[in-house]
Amino acid sequence: MKYTKLGNSGIEVSRICLGCMGFGKAEAGFHKWTLPYEDTKKIIDYAVDQGITFFDTAMAYQGGTSEEFVGKALRDVRDKVVIATKYTPRMGEALEKYSGTEWINKCINDSLTRLGTDYIDLYIMHSWDYNTPVLESLHALNAAKEAGKIRAIGISNCWSWQLAKANALAEKEGLAPFVSVQSHYNLLAREDERELRNLCLEDNIAMTPYSALASGRLSKKPGETSKRLELDAYAKTKYDATADQDAKIIERVYELSQKKGVSMTEISLAWLLTKVTSPVVGATKVSHIDGAVGAVNLELSEEEIKYLEEPYVPHAIVGVLGTSGWRKQAQ
Repeated sequence: MKYTKLGNSGIEVSRICLGCMGFGKAEAGFHKWTLPYEDTKKIIDYAVDQGITFFDTAMAYQGGTSEEFVGKALRDVRDKVVIATKYTPRMGEALEKYSGTEWINKCINDSLTRLGTDYIDLYIMHSWDYNTPVLESLHALNAAKEAGKIRAIGISNCWSWQLAKANALAEKEGLAPFVSVQSHYNLLAREDERELRNLCLEDNIAMTPYSALASGRLSKKPGETSKRLELDAYAKTKYDATADQDAKIIERVYELSQKKGVSMTEISLAWLLTKVTSPVVGATKVSHIDGAVGAVNLELSEEEIKYLEEPYVPHAIVGVLGTSGWRKQAQ
């Protein structure tokens, strides 16, 4: 395993971040393919043994049970790992019941309880909060950092101008800035290369993208399937519309994996590791960790990188940023 700094935070993280959305009680949330605690523990223990020190979860994952599983599994190595979790901006009744500051404080305290820890290494705004002035959010997050509840803050699912605006305000007011951004970025979704990646390179903001393997599409040869590919309805909304054009890229990933004698996972992640700090990679089997770890030491030539990138054509923005409902509620 290799390690690097998380943007300007000074926090050291492994080049692979284990995404923990697949852990939690299947009956407790949106996803029906998640793993029970016993399987979660096996995968996390193996990840730690392989040198992974960076783990990402969220309060929204399976009704908070992902946080519970992750915190419990990492309890004996807490001081050796970096835990990131995310809070969901106010929606529904929370808009009437809490102020922006009150909501952030509640979310932090609830996550600390579920994780069973005194501090969160990286606390992430799960998406841009259209219902709370960003300066109010920054003040609340900064106060939590000063209180020792969190070490650094990040953001997920935002436009480049929002991240730039937030960090400019943070600098002006002497508040903690966002040190990382978690966005939708992989070989099948490269729209971040238009603006966001350039902003991050300019300001040393860590990129820790989710869906690094396009919900499994970049790790399986054409025609191969899995339980998640069949049951993950949300992923279908992100990838089904472009399946034909994406198939050309997937075919090249498969071809190159055969040529180099490695897995498709290793090819896909080796490419992404040339672009970002630490991709968030999910695992529902112990064996999935091996491909992610193997990618860290796999070097692709410039010609191989160009070969993988060449078939890409512009994609529509999908996922949270492509869902108008998030903004409609705020307006």
